[in-house]
Amino acid sequence: MAESENMFLRAKHRTFSGLTEDAEREWKGPFCFIQAADPQLGLMKAWRDGDCDGGGDEWAEEVELTKQAVEAVNQLRPRPRFMVLCGDLVHAMPDTPFRDGQERDLKAALKGTDPSIPLVFVSGNHDLGNTPTPGTVEQYCNAWGDDYFSFWVGGVLCLVLNSQLFYDASACPQLKEAQETWLEAQLSRASSSSSTEPKPKHVLVFQHIPLYLESPDEEEQYFNLQMVVRQNLLDRFKKAGVKAVFSGHYHRNAGGCHGGLDMVVSSAIGCQLGDDTHGVRVVVVTADGVIHRYHSLDQLRAQGMDEDLRKLLQA
Repeated sequence: MAESENMFLRAKHRTFSGLTEDAEREWKGPFCFIQAADPQLGLMKAWRDGDCDGGGDEWAEEVELTKQAVEAVNQLRPRPRFMVLCGDLVHAMPDTPFRDGQERDLKAALKGTDPSIPLVFVSGNHDLGNTPTPGTVEQYCNAWGDDYFSFWVGGVLCLVLNSQLFYDASACPQLKEAQETWLEAQLSRASSSSSTEPKPKHVLVFQHIPLYLESPDEEEQYFNLQMVVRQNLLDRFKKAGVKAVFSGHYHRNAGGCHGGLDMVVSSAIGCQLGDDTHGVRVVVVTADGVIHRYHSLDQLRAQGMDEDLRKLLQA
């Protein structure tokens, strides 16, 4: 392995810079955050044109929807502790036309987010390529930050994963191995009873591709992880006490809860492939659980989060 690549791999062991204070390891009461997915600038026009492998030469619609999401999130009270975007930030694959413009315009739209609400980015297949390479991963990291990392917030341990390395790492096996080693260490620490580190109140995972859409034993398809990979992750997550896995990719709401592990699949800010509306998910974290509900952008802008979720934050 080249020295420059080795240094790059070591850099991935950083934690999320905005939320690393020791105080964030302590539980101080209920809080909320926003999970969003798939702004995917350029897909709406490409989908209408029937050219999703190319296309994507217009993205004003997704920019406006992203601005609406930012506006809705900014006005929430109490303020969300962070907003996470679960992948496919833009539609243009690495090293294709429109990529630079889409990334530039998405960043401009997200700049309106209140500075008190940190943004957390998760890599998707369009961000890295369906078969990522060391080069495409490095491009993503230069543009958006590490492709996997951990952070603590309010006594909760959050793990951000690069699900494309689970799906197809044939062109970058060393990167897959590095994430696996890191993930095993994170899960081991989360489940340990060491007196030197506080045990997290909950452990949450964020990734782009869902483990499954409805059931752990469903057939493999484009929108879920392969059965062997899925079962391996499910077993490890459950053993470590992971409470929920949040994902996107499906452009529809889906998911299920099996064996105490909640698989949450959220529809898109951008292009809808089903009957859901453009929206984001409000997640409330209490001492006893993680409660979440998808809100349309129109609903969130006009009314805020549902009243029953707001009351949970006052407990």
